[in-house]
Amino acid sequence: MPEKTVCHCFGYTEDAIANEVRRHGRSLIMARIVADKKAGRCECHEKNPSGR
Repeated sequence: MPEKTVCHCFGYTEDAIANEVRRHGRSLIMARIVADKKAGRCECHEKNPSGR
């Protein structure tokens, strides 16, 4: 089964989140996404198949 992409802009997958939780007890991926969006690095309209 292919990995499910959670964030097309930055390439984060469900597996990446699960791996962080296993290794560190939590995932900081959502915090990274929020910070990158605030910094203007979001490209959802280009990279996300649904345009969001």
